[in-house]
Amino acid sequence: MKFKAVLFDLDGTLVNSLIDIADSINKVLQENQLPTHSYEVINNFIGSGLRVLVTKALPETHRNEENIEKFFQAMMLHYRNNCTNKTIVYDGITELLKELKSRNIKMAILSNKADELTKKIGLTLFPDYFDIVAGLKSEATKKPNPEAAIRICHDLECTTEEVLYVGDSDIDMQTAKNAKMFAVGVTWGYRPEEELLSEGAQSIISHPLELIELL
Repeated sequence: MKFKAVLFDLDGTLVNSLIDIADSINKVLQENQLPTHSYEVINNFIGSGLRVLVTKALPETHRNEENIEKFFQAMMLHYRNNCTNKTIVYDGITELLKELKSRNIKMAILSNKADELTKKIGLTLFPDYFDIVAGLKSEATKKPNPEAAIRICHDLECTTEEVLYVGDSDIDMQTAKNAKMFAVGVTWGYRPEEELLSEGAQSIISHPLELIELL
């Protein structure tokens, strides 16, 4: 099989955004006299979108719809203005993107982060590489629902079998499987290798440039 495109997750795959995310939710919690969390704990909250992260970060006694919405909006207000402060590109990613571009491989980003924020981070840190940058527009199409991934393939004029899906979480591997893409798990992100393999990773890479071998 000749792969014609690569679809990347964002957080934990292309960029380490943990500190900016954690600082935003902790600021909101602190302002409301609620317990904050360590980076290690918040690391385990990432992957299913910021609303889910907010829900997990709140004490169980505060997890009602009114509070979730209130804290979600407060976090979004802070994070929107600070989402690229301390977010960094993983080592080797820029070199990988340059190599893929030189080979005329099409590239896209699909994240469970809100579409507005995905575009801001993706286009700020990677202005020259991606054909499509897409985030979450509707809870109904949140990964591992394959709908958005399949739509991106259509827009890239590829079949799903011609796409490498690269991600760092169980959600990503499930999405790739549901979309019938080749699932590549990365070990530098937020989840362990064992989780990626158990959820269907067809290949595991420990450095971005290892992806070239799969082409």
